[in-house]
Amino acid sequence: MENDTLQKLWKTQHHNLAKDDPSAIILRAKKQRNGQYFSILIMSITVSILVVYAFIYGFKNWNTFNLGLTLMIGSLTFRIMLEFYSLFRKEIHLISMDHNAYHQYLKKYFKIRLLINYIITPICLLTYSIGFVLLLPYFKSYFSTAFYTYLLVSGFLSIIGVIIIVAKSIIKEMVFLKQLNEK
Repeated sequence: MENDTLQKLWKTQHHNLAKDDPSAIILRAKKQRNGQYFSILIMSITVSILVVYAFIYGFKNWNTFNLGLTLMIGSLTFRIMLEFYSLFRKEIHLISMDHNAYHQYLKKYFKIRLLINYIITPICLLTYSIGFVLLLPYFKSYFSTAFYTYLLVSGFLSIIGVIIIVAKSIIKEMVFLKQLNEK
């Protein structure tokens, strides 16, 4: 994606969105895209750790421990694929649109993102949490009380942290959608 080319193209067009500078749209889009890359990175690291752990310790015989790991890995993998699809779909459309069409596309895109954040993400988070809870009895029997307590506290704090990050993301995307609708 060539930002300079896009800026030149949009600056030469006559559009009725005087408040919406092409460089401001590109900057917002880059910031949002970078946030998606960061989310993908964090989720990918988590999946990698879970997969390595699963193959070393988990998949020796099938039980609820394996089910828990599978739910955690599956929910994160689905969310990663969804983020990649969302990210690259937007980039493909960006190159081929003029300013007004891209502005309309962004409105539609962020409405879909809100759907993802309000419905799909909570389902993935719930599935991940169920998987984590299924692991707890095994952690309790295999690890010391202190380490089990650490896993319990850090696991639930991580889930709360993800909820906070998702909530902030939803708020940012709602603000951006509101700004797009005002223009």
